[in-house]
Amino acid sequence: MSIIGWIILGGLAGWIASMITGRNDQQGCLLNIIVGIVGAAIGGAIVGFLGGAGVSGFNIGSLLVAIVGAVVLLAIVNLITGRGK
Repeated sequence: MSIIGWIILGGLAGWIASMITGRNDQQGCLLNIIVGIVGAAIGGAIVGFLGGAGVSGFNIGSLLVAIVGAVVLLAIVNLITGRGK
């Protein structure tokens, strides 16, 4: 996947994950992209460990994997910063 694809996928995944975890007001566009890209790597590792394909391109399955990874990342950040629910 190209760098533009990673930026778009990361932005969408980071934005959706920030809404799920309640951090949308604290994150801007750039942080959403970073969280989404790192989340895609985390989600890919989790799904790969479970025997799945992980992030395989710009498709719904990859978006869902990236969202799951980004939610895991933001949940860990919430726990570390004391903003856990």
